[in-house]
Amino acid sequence: MSKVSPFGTLAALAICTGSAAFSGTLTTTLGAMQLDTMVEGLDVPWGFAFLPEGGVLITEREGALLFSKGGQTHQVSGMPKVEADGQGGLLDIMLPRDFSATREVFFTFSKRQGSGSGTALAKGRLSKDLRQINDVDVIFEATPSTSGGRHFGSRIVEAPDGSLFVTLGERGDRPSAQDLGREQGSIIRINRDGSIPGDNPFVGTSGAQPAIWSFGHRNPQGMALDASGQLWAVEHGARGGDEVNKITKGANYGWPVISYGRHYSGRKIGEGTQKAGMEQPDWYWDPSIAPSGMMIYSGKLWPEWRGDIFVGSLKFDYISRLSGRNLTEVEQLQSDETGRIRDLREAPDGSIWFASEQEGALIRISPKP
Repeated sequence: MSKVSPFGTLAALAICTGSAAFSGTLTTTLGAMQLDTMVEGLDVPWGFAFLPEGGVLITEREGALLFSKGGQTHQVSGMPKVEADGQGGLLDIMLPRDFSATREVFFTFSKRQGSGSGTALAKGRLSKDLRQINDVDVIFEATPSTSGGRHFGSRIVEAPDGSLFVTLGERGDRPSAQDLGREQGSIIRINRDGSIPGDNPFVGTSGAQPAIWSFGHRNPQGMALDASGQLWAVEHGARGGDEVNKITKGANYGWPVISYGRHYSGRKIGEGTQKAGMEQPDWYWDPSIAPSGMMIYSGKLWPEWRGDIFVGSLKFDYISRLSGRNLTEVEQLQSDETGRIRDLREAPDGSIWFASEQEGALIRISPKP
């Protein structure tokens, strides 16, 4: 487990003007790289996914699903109503490995539940003309919780066996993260039809929700698999204590009993930073960077970055690159265009795309021509 040490920004930007779409140069420890705006005019982009036939699906938090390719963007119809309340709305999107055969699309959103709302996971089928989501079915929704608009999670990852991992925030109700009777503050694992895998850690445990895979999380908004199939997640702390965690079946990650942060009031959180039976983070930030999406890079275009973890910052407007057996933040990629990074993904060609809330755009990092 490591702790961040402040250092100067390792990236700079030179803007090329004269065109509607931004194009510029990003200086990194590997040298100059190209920055290009691929999709612009977005309203709070939250998640995106690449289609095997080309193009990208993008969620906007207010509820729109968009398809964009070659500079042309249109809205995809057929999406369910979302409860766009505070941090809630239309959230992540994921295409499974067999998308070309099934056309299935999975997405998370905040769903109305009585006087409040909760995180739900749905699936549908994308039409061949890319204009309609059909057969929408909600296959999971968290047990009803608070009515506030905080801490919905929520990322989706397809496991190597085809099951689905989904991150859930504790909705601002801190004790729920330690309550196995509720899914808030957990990472769940379900099958693609919504059923529960029989080898989940709490199947058969009295009073426990069988979908829970790990618990004690505050608000995990990033999740990814490494090349070995190991699951990783990044979550928001309070004032300090944002964490990167290696996710282990059945493990307790401590919130709100242990934390490396403090409450926003300045008060101590729980019992300190460590307790028997609770996991330690592989890395934490203090001060908080407000981490969002995360990506583990394949090394396709930049072999030096193979296996490195990239995390977007909503607060300090940069991409954090973490590396090493003892995980350490080794670089901060920053420019005028990296404001409030909500998600980042590796494209099929190995380039890195990120969603900037500040710019309302998807921006690509690629080798300099």
